[in-house]
Amino acid sequence: MNNNLTRPLLLATALAGSFSLYSLTQKATLAPDPNNAGLKLPAGFGALVVAETGGHARHLAVTPQGTIYVKLNSPKNGKGILALHPGANGKAAAVTTGFGSYGGTGIYAKDNYLYASSDEEVFRYKLDAKGEVTNPAQPEKIVTGLINRRQHESKSIVLDNAGNLYVNIGAYSNSCQVKDRERGSLGRQNCPVLDSAGGIWQFRADKANQNYGTGTRYATGLRNVVGLDWNQQNNQLFVMQHGRDQLHDNFPALYDDKQSAELPAECMYALNKGANAGWPYLYYDGQKKQKMLPPEYGGDGKKLADPKYLDPVAAYPAHTAPDGLLFYTGTMFPERYRNGAFIAFHGSWNRAPEPQKGYYVVFQPFKNGKPSGEWEVFADNFAGTAAKAAAGRADHKPCGLAQGPDGSLYVSDDKAGTIYRIMYTKK
Repeated sequence: MNNNLTRPLLLATALAGSFSLYSLTQKATLAPDPNNAGLKLPAGFGALVVAETGGHARHLAVTPQGTIYVKLNSPKNGKGILALHPGANGKAAAVTTGFGSYGGTGIYAKDNYLYASSDEEVFRYKLDAKGEVTNPAQPEKIVTGLINRRQHESKSIVLDNAGNLYVNIGAYSNSCQVKDRERGSLGRQNCPVLDSAGGIWQFRADKANQNYGTGTRYATGLRNVVGLDWNQQNNQLFVMQHGRDQLHDNFPALYDDKQSAELPAECMYALNKGANAGWPYLYYDGQKKQKMLPPEYGGDGKKLADPKYLDPVAAYPAHTAPDGLLFYTGTMFPERYRNGAFIAFHGSWNRAPEPQKGYYVVFQPFKNGKPSGEWEVFADNFAGTAAKAAAGRADHKPCGLAQGPDGSLYVSDDKAGTIYRIMYTKK
């Protein structure tokens, strides 16, 4: 990245009875940073750094008033949520307020409430007319007791338009083997993980202290979903699944290193209540465009899976970790982006000896509520250089996406904690 950029972050003196505050200097006009904050973007777009949070910034939400809430994976100075308040020019954040003593991934703003998740619970905060949290020390506890087995434990969240909250509960397993991630271990029949994980659970957004018993298993057969969003055009939940790992490591007689690096695809699914995407009883081969029977359940790289399971609506390179999904509804970007999907790919760790991939934000065109046409890289070079990306040593890792009230696209960084803003600048 461009080390010459000015990214000031000053820890302010703690005020009596207030939260930890940060002050960031403002710039006179809304314009891209030099070299677009180090990002490579399509012609007509520019980028700037809103803030350097210094934490592992997961998902983020922007209120209609412009306040930016960032969820940190681990609390920083005891605060797991940061609130950035842009200055009058809309560029650098003027004040950051911290609250919430828990880490986690999910955060979402809707209907005058801010929802945020730890790895076991979901909380709700009331927002006032300025988009400010009114009860930072006493949120409502909406969901409790969600399973956390230290694998795929993050809880991503989104709301629909009917007062329902959707929570990802990732599978605490790679492929439901008898011995997880062990060479040659076969899959468990009637995978018990699916009883309490490996899917999307639905809860009421306004009811306190819900748990598995009061929620609904909305969709199953999803290994791990981090990026998800509600498609307003067709009123449907869309999710991005992280595909399974270690085909070669666990079954070297059936898959070589290159196959293991390129399989399986990361998949986008359009979900309705009762949907079953098939994990662990299939993986999706993006090259063959087929659902394959995995080796744990008798597959050999050629046998097809049971066709009864849900087909993905789009597929992307293996092991690139889609951590953010956003349907763009703004008017700042050109018309072709309207109602299409932006996806933040966190980047791979397990493609060796092939180069690692990801560390970018892509755009997936949509038409009539469905993917239409090939996806394209929209924002690149978060890693810093191609060499750093290939080696898996990225400077920045895109994670969360949010749309500002003016149509800007905000991107969070799970490595260094940078918050980016991408704008369309062509007149």
